[in-house]
Amino acid sequence: MVVNWNIAFDCGEPGKLAEFWALAVGYVPAPPPQGFASWDDWYRHFNVPEDEIDSGAYLVDPEGVRPKMSFLRVPEGKTAKNRLHIDIPIGGGRHVPIEERWPRVLAHVDKLTSAGATVVEQYDHDGQPDHMLMTDPEGNEFCVV
Repeated sequence: MVVNWNIAFDCGEPGKLAEFWALAVGYVPAPPPQGFASWDDWYRHFNVPEDEIDSGAYLVDPEGVRPKMSFLRVPEGKTAKNRLHIDIPIGGGRHVPIEERWPRVLAHVDKLTSAGATVVEQYDHDGQPDHMLMTDPEGNEFCVV
């Protein structure tokens, strides 16, 4: 049985990190749950304390196909390397000629560094550039492939 799943990021600033990842993967802010005009209305309906109302942000695939993304405020910062990371396959895969694939990767890397990401390292495969290891504004590793 296939199970619907989501990915959650623990972070310090949920709104800002959600904005970054929306840019990175083309997602959009999640609409409030059905029957509610806003997320604040939903939080208040379920008696979420006022100081916790701005403690999360949520993104969805505009096509409604891919996993949802949640960004949840936690008090501690990131302390170690991720054991799980996201790959952004913007280049199209190794079957795409490098002359076509690598400029796509570099353009996305430029867009994301302008939004606060950091390039950690470029990885090569068979003597040609293959992917970039990066970190988001809060230090979470991901690859642009």
